[in-house]
Amino acid sequence: MVGLVFAFGPLAHAADPPPRGLTIARTNACMGCHAVDRKLVGPSFQQVAEKYKGNAGASAFLAKKVKDGGSGVWGAIPMPAHPAMSDADIRTVVDWVLVGAPSK
Repeated sequence: MVGLVFAFGPLAHAADPPPRGLTIARTNACMGCHAVDRKLVGPSFQQVAEKYKGNAGASAFLAKKVKDGGSGVWGAIPMPAHPAMSDADIRTVVDWVLVGAPSK
């Protein structure tokens, strides 16, 4: 009987929670236009990370793009503004995207 407790013990632990940036993106309608690894209406988060890799100004540029919206960078379809998102939440999402949008 004791062996069963040890054998099933690890199953009782919950899975690691998703990264905070992904959680915030999910709760702010970002996933309606973006996916982590494939283009939807807008580019995937991984495509964004690749495009801005090594760009020192990317974080500030993308934070402004999230807050104010815009168009022309990825095509004709505009990105809507997200004025209600806090600056802290925007920075968290942008930072997560720029490190490659990891799922863990």
